[in-house]
Amino acid sequence: MITEQEILDAQKAWGEGIVKIGKVFLDNGDYIDTARKHIEEFYNYAEGEVLFKPTLASEKQFRTDFEGALSYFVGSNDNYPEDHGFAIKPWSHVRWESIGTKIIGNMAIAMGNYYFTMVDGGDVVKVEYSFSYTKNNDGELKIILHGSHMPYNPLAS
Repeated sequence: MITEQEILDAQKAWGEGIVKIGKVFLDNGDYIDTARKHIEEFYNYAEGEVLFKPTLASEKQFRTDFEGALSYFVGSNDNYPEDHGFAIKPWSHVRWESIGTKIIGNMAIAMGNYYFTMVDGGDVVKVEYSFSYTKNNDGELKIILHGSHMPYNPLAS
């Protein structure tokens, strides 16, 4: 059974991983490999399809394979021309604000807001999230659904 603490720990580690990708990018390191390892650690692509809806994607807004997730985080993929590398903006901190979780056996759903702080000290970006988790065959908590959205802004309509 999945516990709420496991979800909170996974969220914290996921955010730290996004920050790490950006730091490796700034240090001229192999940020693409760092992003690959991040996806392998947190997402369950090894056991099948993951439903991934990244925040800043509209042309190919739904991604079900590893390549689509990697492109979103680091860009430079001709199959996803709108991707500019969300994780390499870069960010200095990710803060989670959980609205709630539902745990049903080997599946859990979490929803809320997460806040991304730009590394240059600029604006904090608020993003809405819905993540679903399961434990893989090795008992590790993995993301099987990642939905991120900018909050509705009636003035932008």
